[in-house]
Amino acid sequence: MLTSRLVVCLDVLGGRVVKGTQFESLREVGNPAELAARYEAEGADEIVFLDIGAGPEERATLLALAEETASRLFIPLTIGGGIRSVADIQAALRAGADKVAINSAALATPALLTAGADRYGAQCVVASIDARRDASGWKVWTGGGRTPTGLDAVQWAVECARLGAGEIVLTSIDRDGSRNGYDLELTRAVASAVDIPVIASGGAGSAADVAEVLRDTGADAALVAGILHDRVVAVGQIKDAMTGAGLPVRTSEAAPAQDLPC
Repeated sequence: MLTSRLVVCLDVLGGRVVKGTQFESLREVGNPAELAARYEAEGADEIVFLDIGAGPEERATLLALAEETASRLFIPLTIGGGIRSVADIQAALRAGADKVAINSAALATPALLTAGADRYGAQCVVASIDARRDASGWKVWTGGGRTPTGLDAVQWAVECARLGAGEIVLTSIDRDGSRNGYDLELTRAVASAVDIPVIASGGAGSAADVAEVLRDTGADAALVAGILHDRVVAVGQIKDAMTGAGLPVRTSEAAPAQDLPC
């Protein structure tokens, strides 16, 4: 049986990890390489490194910092932010990424997902989707949650899978930083519509929230950030809650999970 994964997200801006609410009111919380190493030691299954300034600033990913972070890890690392081409995917993989997360560039050039999957394998290509609820369901937003696209989030997830993405990071903008729990309806809708793994993101306020989204929606993994950065809860406590909910988990004593090589 596949284990349910606990993924820790490091949003990086100006070389430091930051956290906010609904992608705004950002505050600094630490050094990405140091935090990544700490969360791995505590039992996290994967790390996501997102250079959130790369897109708005129209620059490349901070690969030197990403490479430093990768050098501290044995668990899988996803790098995202500023990935606009196959060359950018290659550069991120060479810097130590196991996977690359693509958001705005996939919306602008959907064929990038296919090109990346064809060259490096679908397991390396992660479609990152930021969704906001409206009267008709959920719509995709881009530019750090500032720009509406009008696209239906569930339909876009299906299209990303068809184009070749091997995984989806699904973030509820409404719940981001709220600590009111994940958007279970959104996560369930996307997870039931695609046949690739879905990582639920946005809203974790407790270990119980993580266990709930994994148990009740079909999500394969849950992404957490602020509650760990602020030490509201520890990785071990979240893993205990996952086990208590009947979910199969990798314990910190077990060998780290590894993705297929790219």
